[in-house]
Amino acid sequence: MNSEYNPGSANLSFLNSLIPQSEKLYLWCCDSSGRLLSTTCPDALSSLFDTAFHQFQNLNKYPKKADSVSSSFPVLLGSPIGMQWAVTCVAGGRSVLFYVIGPVFYDVPDVKKVQQAMRTHTNSMYDTSWFDELLQNINEVAVLSYAIFTRYVILVHNILTGEKLGPDAMVLPKAGTAAAVIRHEGRRDRTKIYRVEQAMLDLVRRGDINYQRILGTASVQSPGVPVQGSDPLRQMKTSIVVFTTLVSRAAMEGGLSPEIAYALGDSYIQAAEDCRDSGELNTLSLSMFHDFVHRVHELNRNSSYSPLVQKCCDYIELSVERKIRISDIAALTGYSEYYLSELFRKETGVSVNTYIRSAKIQRACVLLESTDLSVQAIADLLAFNTVNYFIQCFKEDIGRTPAQYRKARSEPAS
Repeated sequence: MNSEYNPGSANLSFLNSLIPQSEKLYLWCCDSSGRLLSTTCPDALSSLFDTAFHQFQNLNKYPKKADSVSSSFPVLLGSPIGMQWAVTCVAGGRSVLFYVIGPVFYDVPDVKKVQQAMRTHTNSMYDTSWFDELLQNINEVAVLSYAIFTRYVILVHNILTGEKLGPDAMVLPKAGTAAAVIRHEGRRDRTKIYRVEQAMLDLVRRGDINYQRILGTASVQSPGVPVQGSDPLRQMKTSIVVFTTLVSRAAMEGGLSPEIAYALGDSYIQAAEDCRDSGELNTLSLSMFHDFVHRVHELNRNSSYSPLVQKCCDYIELSVERKIRISDIAALTGYSEYYLSELFRKETGVSVNTYIRSAKIQRACVLLESTDLSVQAIADLLAFNTVNYFIQCFKEDIGRTPAQYRKARSEPAS
């Protein structure tokens, strides 16, 4: 590790102690111009990996001033050859420091496929003089699953920023990454895959704006089109084209007009074809899903609801994993609890508490279908006081217990 003093070296020393050396996962600190300040990478590899990073990534698109850094998720960065990084922006004095973690492959790299990807996507855009050296040292690049890599990324991000992101914080960028990392497995539970895919598409059909956790679960269970080829970027594009097609059809089922849905889907597919690396594809996939969900959500707004009541409904949808109090909603809107409760009941036909409970039970149905979380875990996640109370509420609303519901939904259709 570079021992020369710089603003990031102390942080890297501490962070490095949290990552087992056997992982070969390295940390880097760059200033706002992209100049390397410090790294935990061995000297024999640091120049090569630093060159690879800067050939594929452009830090100029990130903020340069401390006062322009806002709280956000860490950003995943990809490349045409399947090598990945993540970056967190941190205010350092008057400027910004970039903390990078990587590089990693999500699967053991195939040298021939990497060479093909280089020839296909990089010769016209990048200095290629370092590629041969990279191939010679490709076994020195960490190979970690997406789940393990992002756990480290979130750990590093939280320590550097003081935030408390959970394990699902990296869900959204992941939506489009699967094709580059998928491997053929001997057995895949296709019934389970179908269920979680339907849960994901139901988010679009309903215009469910609180989609992050379910989308993340679905992307883990159903990681994309299981194709094999010599070009990881092409594989990712194929997966996103299929994903976009399914999402656009689900949006039409949710009420979006075919004229809009087809045109929107076509524009995202063309944008995917124009992407040059996996980082761009990740961002595009997230934007596409977000766009379709919110368009359906806007269509499904009850036109008879006042803006105030609709704001309350949106807040409840986005907060089902928290304990929601009428006092919190009243404070959000600036009205008294009494006035808000009366107006809400008048327009929706139910009390605020009944609406909150219904929203939580509907979310429980999705979790029971698309995850392996226990009934206890779902009760805790949705902030019910006890699991027994959750079961009672669920049975009153749905007509069966959570366990009975899960069993019925998991049985193959006859």
